[in-house]
Amino acid sequence: MKHFFTKTSLLLSGLMMSSTLFAQTPDSTLTKNYVQPFADGSAFRTWSFGVGVGLISPYTFVGGKQDFKNYDPQLGYSAYIKDQIMPSFGIEADYLGGKIRGSGAPTGNPAAQVYSSYNTSLDWSAALMGNITIANINWRKNKSAIQPYATFGGGFMSFTPKVYNLAKVQTTVNASSTDFQEFFIPIGVGLKFNVAQGVNIDLGYQVNFVNSDFVDGFSYGVNDDKFSYGHIGLEFALGSKSKPQLATHNPVSSMRYEYLTKARSLQDELEAERAKNERLRADLNATNNNLSTTNANLAAINATLARFTKDSDGDGVPDLFDKCPNTPAGVQVDGSGCPLPKAENVKVYVTEEDKKIVKDAIANLEFDLGKATIRAHSLPSLDKVAELLINKNFSLKLAGHTDNTGSAQLNMRLSKDRAESIKSYLVSKGANASRIEATGYGMTQPIASNKTASGRQQNRRVEFTLF
Repeated sequence: MKHFFTKTSLLLSGLMMSSTLFAQTPDSTLTKNYVQPFADGSAFRTWSFGVGVGLISPYTFVGGKQDFKNYDPQLGYSAYIKDQIMPSFGIEADYLGGKIRGSGAPTGNPAAQVYSSYNTSLDWSAALMGNITIANINWRKNKSAIQPYATFGGGFMSFTPKVYNLAKVQTTVNASSTDFQEFFIPIGVGLKFNVAQGVNIDLGYQVNFVNSDFVDGFSYGVNDDKFSYGHIGLEFALGSKSKPQLATHNPVSSMRYEYLTKARSLQDELEAERAKNERLRADLNATNNNLSTTNANLAAINATLARFTKDSDGDGVPDLFDKCPNTPAGVQVDGSGCPLPKAENVKVYVTEEDKKIVKDAIANLEFDLGKATIRAHSLPSLDKVAELLINKNFSLKLAGHTDNTGSAQLNMRLSKDRAESIKSYLVSKGANASRIEATGYGMTQPIASNKTASGRQQNRRVEFTLF
């Protein structure tokens, strides 16, 4: 019953929050553009085509006007068909046509000053492009408004350049042919504005890098020619009008619709829960009256139970059965609460094998130079000493010593730290800390002369006394 009221309280809280944040019901704009979140591509219109018109110029923002001084923008026209593979990426086939024109004698070549202009006809170009939707900006309530994009790809183009001399008469320069088919790389950026369902205005700028230096009919230097195309156009989505266009779809709007629909379902569920709660309230009142009587009976039972379980001295035996009340804390008792007899002390002897373990530990013990850090290869021998202390409950005295190198104060501290380092390690392996004494004597108790290297080596030691 308590679980039921908890569930009802949570549902009521959810209703209050949803009523505050989303007081409105799903509107027609939402339902028109709604696609279930994470739906596959069949729920969208993925194919589209576009047409555009603009200006073609030999000048580009990345530098260069080909080989002539001036540039004269000319009319260009384009078309494409695109398959939107995913919301942020599509593949399109592009067509571009028009003219490229420039004037002014070619720069940097005195022999070319006889040429005044060129007029290149871009007969056709075909390219396969990748289209990346950089963002899907929402400037309206439930529908995206603008998509910045970038394009890149490659293709082939056919062009016919014509070059004119100072008398404006067509002439032939150093090209071996007047008709060219060359590979080119188009790279562009743009914006698409959504003006109607499946209709977008397309503004774009594209730079075309041609694998030829004869776009202007004249070859000079080592750089290939390039030209730009800025355009405005329209894009039309193909397919059923009941489906939104994938590239312009706003998934947040669909998620909002999904939330509002579920909020309405939750509200209906809460109304049903509320009616059920009212029906149960009367039954609960009657049940509570019966519980009051039951609680009085339980209080009497608990008082009796407390008398059977009370343990005043905390020895684990209830007072009702404790024959030795007020037993001191920590004393082990038998089933009747009386102290157990103390076990007699058992004397443990240090064997030759025990002495050998300690001797090996001393022989293998090494520290880092001037530090209390135990070197890794010394640890296995110390592990055996720790095991010996644990199994036989021995006591151990550690005495640290140094040679006379350095000040007496420094040596005293280093010897103490090394003895404490060994103690800490043994304790970390389970040895009883109260049975290990660590003392430092510095350089006060040499066992050899400090005048020789071998003597100083012997004086740098930690002595183990097992007892």
